[in-house]
Amino acid sequence: MTSPLLPEGTARVLVTGGAGFIGGAVVRRLLADTTAQVFNLDKLGYASDLSSIETLPEASGRHQLLRVDLTDAEATAAAVRQADPDLVMHLAAESHVDRSIDGPAAFIDSNVSGTFHLLQAVRAHWEQLPAERRERFRLHHISTDEVFGSLGPTGRFSETTPYDPRSPYSASKAASDHLVSAWHHTYGLPVVLTNCSNNYGPWQFPEKLIPVVILKAVAGEPIPLYGDGANVRDWLYVEDHVEALLLAATRGRLGESYCVGGAGDHGSPSERTNRDVVQTICALLDQLRPEGAPHARLITRVSDRPGHDRRYAIDAGKITAELGWKPRHSFEKGLEATVRWYLEHLDWCQQVRERAGYSGERIGAGDPA
Repeated sequence: MTSPLLPEGTARVLVTGGAGFIGGAVVRRLLADTTAQVFNLDKLGYASDLSSIETLPEASGRHQLLRVDLTDAEATAAAVRQADPDLVMHLAAESHVDRSIDGPAAFIDSNVSGTFHLLQAVRAHWEQLPAERRERFRLHHISTDEVFGSLGPTGRFSETTPYDPRSPYSASKAASDHLVSAWHHTYGLPVVLTNCSNNYGPWQFPEKLIPVVILKAVAGEPIPLYGDGANVRDWLYVEDHVEALLLAATRGRLGESYCVGGAGDHGSPSERTNRDVVQTICALLDQLRPEGAPHARLITRVSDRPGHDRRYAIDAGKITAELGWKPRHSFEKGLEATVRWYLEHLDWCQQVRERAGYSGERIGAGDPA
């Protein structure tokens, strides 16, 4: 019998990008807390890693990797036919803003063309399903708050905020959101969309802000802080995000979008300037690695990212009111757990960086390619 985490009859789940940071967390949760067969469609790009999944005892019998690049339409269609899913959770995407500045073409190929190919394959699958399975089938498209552009000092993004992307990455994700919505309105494909704030937590490829700061500080290297460090982000612990995703995927209203952010009932706001995030990490490392203290001495200002959005913030009232979701981790608790995890997994960080040919250098400061 299927776990209550999934509706009755949802026995086969296809997760795209399941070897990535958020996708991997979704796969782990499905394997641990449901009995569903999980098909993991991933091209195994530079930031992909299966370590967190392969160690689970449930993975040997219920997890199947489909090594496919969504830019290959035929391979994508074949993978969807093989998975024969009751639910599709689409997380596969190129997602690093800095990399999109240096090489935007990969983001258009993966996030726009790849989503188009997936939609076509999923539509063909859904249309031939028996009536009972077709009725409960869903595609959940996972996106970002960056599609909304940049906020001033007040206000929050919500589901009614106009799209105003400012980077090649956010523009490609905005395009994919519009494609998913169009396939719902034009073809009737049963979809749900979510737009999340900045995720953090264990197993994140060490090119994003929090793992970069941790690893630079541990190595005694300069910690880069873009511009004046006053850019504000809404921080969401990845496990809280997974809970929101599964609720939206299974209980969200079809054709609707839900914004997911880090603010909740834990008594702590989730918005932080980049400077605050860096300084908080340094303070935690002073406690956990006192031999390197004070780590804040390593903070070094560097030129700002081109087109750097000033502030993001999320109003998650809709998903709370409709689906009862609230994040369980305050930023302080989530960040401490994250710092401890990276300190305990420095070997993993070294391995994935070596495999990706990435040594921690800055990306996204040069001329676009």
